[in-house]
Amino acid sequence: MDGQAATPGLTPTRTAGLERLQSFVPKAGGEYARLRNYDLGPGGHVHVSTLSPWISHRLLTEAEVLDAVLARHSPRAAEKFVQEVFWRSYWKGWLEMRPEVWGWYRAGLSAALDRTKTESGLRQRWADACAGQTGIDAFDHWAHELAETGYLHNHARMWFASIWIFTLGLPWELGADFFLRHLLDGDAASNTLGWRWVAGLQTRGKTYLARPDNIAKYTQRRFRPTGLAPSAPPLAGPDHPARRPAPGQPEWSAAPRSGLLLHEDDLSPDFLFEAGLAPVAQARLQATARRSPLTVAPLVSDFAAGALDDTAARWQDRGGADGGRHADPAALVDWARREGLDQIVAPYAPVGPVADALDDLEAALGPHGIALIRPLRAHDLRCWPHATHGFFRFKDKIPQLLAAMGH
Repeated sequence: MDGQAATPGLTPTRTAGLERLQSFVPKAGGEYARLRNYDLGPGGHVHVSTLSPWISHRLLTEAEVLDAVLARHSPRAAEKFVQEVFWRSYWKGWLEMRPEVWGWYRAGLSAALDRTKTESGLRQRWADACAGQTGIDAFDHWAHELAETGYLHNHARMWFASIWIFTLGLPWELGADFFLRHLLDGDAASNTLGWRWVAGLQTRGKTYLARPDNIAKYTQRRFRPTGLAPSAPPLAGPDHPARRPAPGQPEWSAAPRSGLLLHEDDLSPDFLFEAGLAPVAQARLQATARRSPLTVAPLVSDFAAGALDDTAARWQDRGGADGGRHADPAALVDWARREGLDQIVAPYAPVGPVADALDDLEAALGPHGIALIRPLRAHDLRCWPHATHGFFRFKDKIPQLLAAMGH
């Protein structure tokens, strides 16, 4: 399967994302504020936007989603939805300035996977959780829904993570990995830091406890699970690493012989063309398999492949000769050398699998004298430096950030 998505309604094209945005905009104000926490199951996610698969790949950008919503609603009326969009930017900025936390997660995941090889009880509990065979009806339903559709309501993600950690007693890194392997909108920052928050590692002493009455209320009594942990003691972990400066815009020129490299973290390259980029060739980097040391769900790989190919097709008139889609940095080095490139320009990828792949590519290009340039878009340059502490301090900057966008 190449370039198509099996999940109905979640087609990996910009056109499909724009259609979903248009249908959601009228509901982004009071209706969203009142009803966003209700998880009504597959086919019933009508009170949330379900735009995250397109936004996470930037088939739609945060800025254009905010522009569309604020053309219909005032910032106050759409406050809750606007905050949700900025949560994504906050998490990314927070991790950009503390990239060690991504390394901690990957190391913790490796250690947890090693444990499953020698601890049969842990291995069985993990397998049952991933297969939706724990006997906790709500949890099992969400495990199946995620595997079958590539999507979960945000409230269900929180309940699921809490049950995984505090009721099933499983390492949180295995749960974060399960999400990354199955979520169409899997995002290193939101996923890693969200699981850390539930576990009490992100905001010290603050955990999230899944409660039967809360689940019953917000699933409209579809579920009221029994046997859940009555408390959620925070997990132990290291203090946050020292904060680094947020990344700045690199100096670059569109003059050298350039290639455009598309990747699944940012598929809106128009800002590069507006900056003067005139590539002689373009290629596509697919780093989906780097999300996990385990096999990533075909739904996820296919969505990313489709999104990459849709973008290449939309920009074929300005992208230059098509160099194809590749997962191996060595193949991209060969492409760059064949095309006689002086530089490859790719949208900046935040901390995560794509950035890791770009780091490997940069190292491989170095001996050939080919530069890899990673420009940032204005939204990230404005938002990320404010992710210094918790979200509530960041939230105070939202009016300023909206004003910079003309709202």
